[in-house]
Amino acid sequence: MTERKKSAVNVPTLDVLEQINLNAAGLDIGAEEIWVCVPAGRDNESVRVFPTFTVDLHALANWLKACQIETVAMESTGVYWIPVYEILESRGFEVYLVNARHIKNVPGRKTDILDCQWIQQLHTYGLLHASFRPPEEICALRALARHRDTLIHYRSAHIQHMQKALHLMNVKLTTVVSDITGVTGLSIIRAIVAGERDPHQLARFRQTGCAKSEQEIAKALQGNYKLEHLFVLKQALAQYDFYLHQIQECDAEMETLYAALPPSNPEDWVSPPPKPKRGKPRKNQAHFDLATSLHQVVGVDLTAIDGIDALIAQAIITETGIDMSPWPTVKHFTSWLCLSPHNDKSGGKILRSHTKKTQNRANLAFRLAAQSLSRSQSAVGAFHRRMTAKLGPAKATTATAHKLARIVYFMLKNRTAYVDPGVTYYEQQYRDRTIRNLKRRAAALGLQLVPASAQSATVS
Repeated sequence: MTERKKSAVNVPTLDVLEQINLNAAGLDIGAEEIWVCVPAGRDNESVRVFPTFTVDLHALANWLKACQIETVAMESTGVYWIPVYEILESRGFEVYLVNARHIKNVPGRKTDILDCQWIQQLHTYGLLHASFRPPEEICALRALARHRDTLIHYRSAHIQHMQKALHLMNVKLTTVVSDITGVTGLSIIRAIVAGERDPHQLARFRQTGCAKSEQEIAKALQGNYKLEHLFVLKQALAQYDFYLHQIQECDAEMETLYAALPPSNPEDWVSPPPKPKRGKPRKNQAHFDLATSLHQVVGVDLTAIDGIDALIAQAIITETGIDMSPWPTVKHFTSWLCLSPHNDKSGGKILRSHTKKTQNRANLAFRLAAQSLSRSQSAVGAFHRRMTAKLGPAKATTATAHKLARIVYFMLKNRTAYVDPGVTYYEQQYRDRTIRNLKRRAAALGLQLVPASAQSATVS
């Protein structure tokens, strides 16, 4: 029995544990107090506790300066770390925001003092990696973009309240109008709240684009109007209008922030600004020209990619920033997005291959863009349909989101414009690739792949 020839194995060289960050401190942040650990010998007490008031945060920074600390590591605990991070960064410290999963202490020995000491020790040996945080101006946009999503979520709850009140009165507006917050639906609801009960008068608010006739709408509006349900409808409409006004104010503030950002050099633009899209705007779109604002800041038109509109492009930019240098390669970028497979290996075999669970909002934005490509007549749409037939809808969404992330990465890094090659080009490329693979497999078996047209010509 012949021995199996062993292949060469690339063994990684492990760095010897040495103290890399000699002037490092570790922070354990809570809601009411912060435990801080500095190297021994820098002060009478190497571990101190500070309250979380702003004055005490500045006192913490002064103490770290007195201890000759240059870099600080902390866990990402809720939102309590944000003011600490901002104040320490403004005071000139190199701040490491670390994923709490990466610095779990030994089980059974969980105290605040041990936590800050453990973080300081790991940071001293250079074993901690800082989480990505975009620049300050992008963080400001990100805060407003996330707040806007929250306002939309709150507003959607009051739309459901209006629908419930209408159903309780047996007013079947939802059966004759696809969206009660459209022009026809809101006009009818406002007239009902104002006191109008005649279904034929209410049906006259029908817009020309409505699929149902006035007679059908009037029949659906013959309801059992009761005072308690009308009161609920009135308040739900008022709450809807309130959050709509809040969203408009948020958009105005975001437009101001976009105008304050340093614009990209027009000479470096690889594509002209996007043209305003015709037709009815999609729901929840910004109340200003968001696509143009993004193009002026970024320099490339991300909305040229099928499936990515202005809001999705904003969600990506506010989470990742414009500069792609924090990710050396596109593989690092897709791994940070949790769109690349995570392989669990043991004994030389892959036990599991899956994508990690994440709450990354950029990941969600790419997935939303991928889900909208099922009927897109583009190269990415054709790829999505092929992956759906091969892997199923869930994995196809992940694969398409991964492809979109790669496109965005190279557009931002190389400042290149996106040009869709089209469905025909993609299908031809897929066909050529399949033929090459078949020819290679046939050659390995000692066979030759002959086209059907050449074979029929030989027979005749």
